[in-house]
Amino acid sequence: MTGSTPQQDLDRPHDLVGVGIGPFNLSLAALADGVPGGIAASFFEQRPAFHWHPGLLIEGATLQVPFLADLVTLADPASPWSFLAYLKSRERLFPFYFAEKFHIQRAEYDAYCRWVSERLPGLHFGHQVDSVRWNPERKLFEVDFTQLDPDGEAAALGRAYTRNVVLGVGTEPYVPEPLRPLADAPGVPVIHAADYLAHRESLLAAGHVTVIGSGQSGAEVFLDLLRGRPAGAERISWLSRTEAFAPMEYSKLGLEHFTPDYTRYFHALPEQVRGELMPRQWQLHKGIDAETIAAVHDELYRRTLHGGWPDAVLTPGVRVRTAGRVATTQVELHLEHVQQGTRSRLTTDAVVLATGYRERPVDRMLAGLDPYLRHDAAGRAKIDEHYRLVLDRSVTGGVYVQNAERHTHGVGAPDLGLAAWRSAVILNAVTGKEPYPLPRRTAFTSFGLVAREAPSIPSQERKLTPLVEH
Repeated sequence: MTGSTPQQDLDRPHDLVGVGIGPFNLSLAALADGVPGGIAASFFEQRPAFHWHPGLLIEGATLQVPFLADLVTLADPASPWSFLAYLKSRERLFPFYFAEKFHIQRAEYDAYCRWVSERLPGLHFGHQVDSVRWNPERKLFEVDFTQLDPDGEAAALGRAYTRNVVLGVGTEPYVPEPLRPLADAPGVPVIHAADYLAHRESLLAAGHVTVIGSGQSGAEVFLDLLRGRPAGAERISWLSRTEAFAPMEYSKLGLEHFTPDYTRYFHALPEQVRGELMPRQWQLHKGIDAETIAAVHDELYRRTLHGGWPDAVLTPGVRVRTAGRVATTQVELHLEHVQQGTRSRLTTDAVVLATGYRERPVDRMLAGLDPYLRHDAAGRAKIDEHYRLVLDRSVTGGVYVQNAERHTHGVGAPDLGLAAWRSAVILNAVTGKEPYPLPRRTAFTSFGLVAREAPSIPSQERKLTPLVEH
């Protein structure tokens, strides 16, 4: 839904207001639509319509989670907003059945989410949320927003009142410090992978291209460029800080790190232990899926069939120390190999930064709540097991977060497979009921010596039977 929002509708207190409409808040909106008796909810997004990583919808690129990790199925398989319901509405259910694809293409996931976003009530695109404040007299949050015209200019101001707020503002592309001046300068061929497709043709035509970053996006960009450039004249370098172009951990028991069981276990760990654990788990979410690694090797190998090696350099364990322009059209990268302790320079015509994303800052938006916020020893927001910011007890409403809680809930925070479950946890907390009963157990692995129940169930600890009697 887009267009104007009648202020009289917003003056009535909401049960919840969502800030941002990415996949996670779209999941929340879809499940909120199915709460028995209904809840008053509105969601605001400054973009004019839903789009999910449009710059990375490379042909053939697939999701790294099965299609069951849609917006709703893992919390409500009977929801009318499931991926299978989308296929049925498009008369594509039988073709999908015969395709036998467990992992769908990213472009199809984006189309599915847009289908949901165009039909769900309570979604307001073209609305930029400016601030969230607590009104102690009314015991409500005030959400101030600006309605934008089709050109993105301010058209009107408005305010919504709500008992609960859910922040789903997503992430933004991360550019390493040495490359920020070049990435920000107009006309310099340094782009983030988030904008890859918009620059694909010029990158294919560039004399030499350097891809920086060893995750899934880096691999997909490298593979797409490799396939699009002539054999023997590929002229591509792929650099990474990690020690190897490593596969993502995708064993069945390894995947249990993306279950509610592990999320509860991680949240219960001491803060210091969580902080030490996160960097060691990079291969759970920053590696490359095995099929893409195989496709890269297959393409490189195919180019050796008539003798010679492709003009492609793949070097892990390298960091960019500094970077600058050469003349007006090229970029010079000053590199250091971490293990060797050696340094070198690389001149290239274009750079694609597959350097990931960081949480989008919300400090300005939440400035009015700053006196009420509670922080950990590292200055990060404290977040309880229901994804709710820990606020002063005088605040009776709740502010919930989506994909901003990796420091408290672990590697599953940005994972699409936990979207529906997290949305259900939030809705159970907001309603004070249990519209979405949650499973007590979701993994075969017992991550600790004390098992914890689902957060919507009254907490009861189950002690495991000792293996050895003392």
